Amino acid sequence: MPPPRQPLARLLVTRRMTAAAEAAIGAEFDATFRDSTTPLTEAEATAALAHHDAIMPTLGDGFTAAAFAAAPPRARVLGNFGAGFNHIDLAAAAEAGVVVTNTPEVVTDATADIALTLILMTARRAGEGERLVRAGRWKGWHPTQMLGMHVTGRTVGIIGMGRIGQAIARRCHGGFAMQVLFHNRRGVTGLGFPARQVPLPELLASSDIVVLAVPGGAETQHLIGADQLAAMQPHAILINIARGDVVDEAALIAALDAGQIAGAGLDVYEREPLVPDTLRARDDVVLLPHLGTAAEEVRTAMALRALENLRAVRDGRDPPDRVALAEMNLRREPGAGPCVSLPQRASLQEDAT
Repeated sequence: MPPPRQPLARLLVTRRMTAAAEAAIGAEFDATFRDSTTPLTEAEATAALAHHDAIMPTLGDGFTAAAFAAAPPRARVLGNFGAGFNHIDLAAAAEAGVVVTNTPEVVTDATADIALTLILMTARRAGEGERLVRAGRWKGWHPTQMLGMHVTGRTVGIIGMGRIGQAIARRCHGGFAMQVLFHNRRGVTGLGFPARQVPLPELLASSDIVVLAVPGGAETQHLIGADQLAAMQPHAILINIARGDVVDEAALIAALDAGQIAGAGLDVYEREPLVPDTLRARDDVVLLPHLGTAAEEVRTAMALRALENLRAVRDGRDPPDRVALAEMNLRREPGAGPCVSLPQRASLQEDAT
C-alpha cells in the first residue's frame, strides 16, 4: 500500500490577495503568494501540482488535462478563488485524486451589481457621454442630446437563472419595475418575484435588455452567435457578465455594424484580456475590465471562502463547496444546475468572478 499522504502544509496562491485575506491564509498554511497578475501557464500549473500540497487558483490558470497527467500530483486540493471553474479540467483532477472546490454565494451580489451598472451605462450612453465631456467636445445641454433607452418598465431577458441571474432579476424588477423573462434548462419556481420562463428564441425576440448569466465551458461557448443576435430587437442591448466566449465576438461586431442591436455592455471577453480594436472604437459598446466582484470586502470574502474549503480538506472534512464531476457531466444546456443536492447545485449554477 502507498504511504498515507501528509497533512496539507504548503499552499500556492496564484495571485496576490487583499491584505486581510493574505493574513488569514498565512495564519493557516505555509503560503506562497505568486506576485503576478497573469494566469498560470500549463507548464506552471504542472509545476504547482508537483510542488505544493494545496493550490488556490483562479480565472485562466492552466489546470488542463495535460497538467494533471504530467506526473502524480503532490497537491490534494484546488481551492478555487471564484465561482467559475472552467479553467480546471475536472475529469483530470478527479482521475488524479485532486479535490476541486469553488466559492459560490459570496460573488452573487457584486456580480449582479455590475450587470445593473452595464445595463444603465449602455442604455443611457453613459460611457459615451463621459468621453464627450473628457474630450472637451460637450457644447451644453439641449433637448435631443444623447438620447438613450429609458430603462424603467422595460422587459429584461435573463439567460441563466442561477443565484446571479436571480439577483439580477430582483434588481431589475424591484428597482426598475421591469418585466422579467428568463431561459433556463430546468424549471425554476419559488423566485419571490414575477418572472416567466420562456424558450430562448422567445426571450431574444421579446426582450429590450438581454443579460447573460450562464456558466462558462464548452456547453455554452458561442451560445450567442449570429442567429441569436439577429433574433433580438433592433433597439435591444446585450449584457455579458458570464464568460467572454459565451458570445461570438465576431458575430457581435457584425450585428452592431449592421444595426441588428443597439449596443452591448461587456465585463468579459472571448480572448480576455485582448479586446478587438473594432469593439474599443465603438461608442455603442460599454467595456469594463472584468470588474464583476471587484470590491475589497467581496474579494476578501471569496478568499476566506476558498480558505475554508482548503482548511476542511486539510483537517479531513468534506469541503462545503466541493465541485462534483459526475454532476457537471450532466450539464448540457446553459444556465441550469444539474440534479444534485442543494449545496452542490448552488455552486454549479453560477460562473462569474
